[in-house]
Amino acid sequence: MEKEIEPGIYNVADDEAISTIELIKLISESKNKKPRIWGINKRLIINFAKLGNIIPFPLNTERLQKLTESYVVSNKKLKKALGIKSMPISAKEGMRKSLVLF
Repeated sequence: MEKEIEPGIYNVADDEAISTIELIKLISESKNKKPRIWGINKRLIINFAKLGNIIPFPLNTERLQKLTESYVVSNKKLKKALGIKSMPISAKEGMRKSLVLF
């Protein structure tokens, strides 16, 4: 018998967040390649984005803010509705399984 779940808005998310660098490493691992992560000075990027506010350029401060803000959401409401304490697999393991398909 299936459990009735109360209608509503639920955030479907993993229990833990994965950073962009962790995601790049997982993708590289799935392709058996070395990750290419460049360390670029934060001030340089901020100043480059400020320049984009003055001249037409793809990167400006508004776009930089959107690219770098956190998109972490809580899945507590979903887990409570499903009656579970944690998601069945970790975020990293889910990514590994998904990346094998590509």
